[in-house]
Amino acid sequence: MRKKPLANPPDVTHSTEARPTRALVLHPDTRAGDRSGREPKHALEECISLAHALPGLEVLGGDTVRLPKPHPGMLFGKGKVEELRQRIEADEIELILIDGTVTPVQQRNLEKVWKVKLLDRTGLILEIFADRAATREGVLQVELAALTYQRTRLVRAWTHLERQRGGLGFVGGPGETQIEADRRAIDEQMTKLRRQLDKVVKTRELHRAARAKVPYPVVALVGYTNAGKSTLFNRLTGADVMAKDMLFATLDPTMRAVDLPHDTKVILSDTVGFISDLPTQLVAAFRATLEEVLDADLIVHVRDISHPDTELQARDVETILEALGVSDDIPRLEMWNKSDALSMDDMQAAANLAARRDDVYLGSALTGQGLTRLLERIANEMTATLTETTLILPFAAGKARAWLHEEGAVLSEAATDQGTEFTVRWTARQAARFAAAFPEVAPAVVQPDGDEQQSAPNEPWSP
Repeated sequence: MRKKPLANPPDVTHSTEARPTRALVLHPDTRAGDRSGREPKHALEECISLAHALPGLEVLGGDTVRLPKPHPGMLFGKGKVEELRQRIEADEIELILIDGTVTPVQQRNLEKVWKVKLLDRTGLILEIFADRAATREGVLQVELAALTYQRTRLVRAWTHLERQRGGLGFVGGPGETQIEADRRAIDEQMTKLRRQLDKVVKTRELHRAARAKVPYPVVALVGYTNAGKSTLFNRLTGADVMAKDMLFATLDPTMRAVDLPHDTKVILSDTVGFISDLPTQLVAAFRATLEEVLDADLIVHVRDISHPDTELQARDVETILEALGVSDDIPRLEMWNKSDALSMDDMQAAANLAARRDDVYLGSALTGQGLTRLLERIANEMTATLTETTLILPFAAGKARAWLHEEGAVLSEAATDQGTEFTVRWTARQAARFAAAFPEVAPAVVQPDGDEQQSAPNEPWSP
């Protein structure tokens, strides 16, 4: 599928035939500490990995730049700007990647002094997403996020305020500036994209409704980018999802049915990896793409236990899940992945930590170590999750009947003198949602925490 380019993209070479763009990565390190307490060394390495994930770049390396205080107009001090300018000219660097936030004014001024293109962390991630998105929805969401980002940076392209039209000021008014015209054009394009996305989302809802007719629970794999989710997904499903030692190797969600122990079947979902300082535009834009996580019956948080910042990465994942509105009621397990990359001492320490928790499983998606116990636990969780219930709904309860079918919970239905008798198989969360939506016809509901909520005796239902 042909993807539209980002609005006003930087001159980053994506063609394999042209000479790659020479890039340098800079990580600003303030005295107040780095992002989320990360070591500057590890933060720089992550940004360099991000740069390698974008084709068409020749990454010449990176440096950590100490910043006692960010300069409002240039980010760096005069001396450092001049030092970097000399290096840029000597190494013939064409693109500077800043691992952090750069204001439009700072970007404009640095590009003017260095005479090269500049991307901050948000711009780099947007470029990667634009290159990787494969589905129609993914392409539209990336373009929408890029326009949202670009709208705030029009100052980069326009350093003047010439009028496009208007009189002398006292007759025709001040006229419309070029920036205002560009902003209006972007707003119009964003409106068109949102309309297209609405249509695509409706199509996805139809696909979800069709998938829901197979009464299998959904298990969503989430985790920091490059934690090994796709490798785990491929091993469990036999699928061929792109799995590389590369950040953001997977962008579009993939779902497959998986057979688990005890004749249990589930739908396994592989999702986009999370990352620290994920652009807010992408958190909002990919909320629909991550809807499988929002509706999951179980979340498996895949962690790269061999990474020095594994605890901070886990915290970032939880923060983004909270921002997405993922309910705390959804049970969660942790898969401490890449145990094969640990030393013997670190392996023993990780095993001791995992043994103290009943929701953690140490193993390796690459070698298969530890996966048997994880699958047993998932099967047990899902077996306990699904229950069968018989209920009788009044013939007039058409919306409740439609809800049950949309959820794929109906095993059978038959007309009786009292109403329509349904045999349903559903999760406790589904039962609770049904009770909240249709309290007048709801049966006894087992809540996710195990408590049973009884309906009033006169309500027309049959347990």
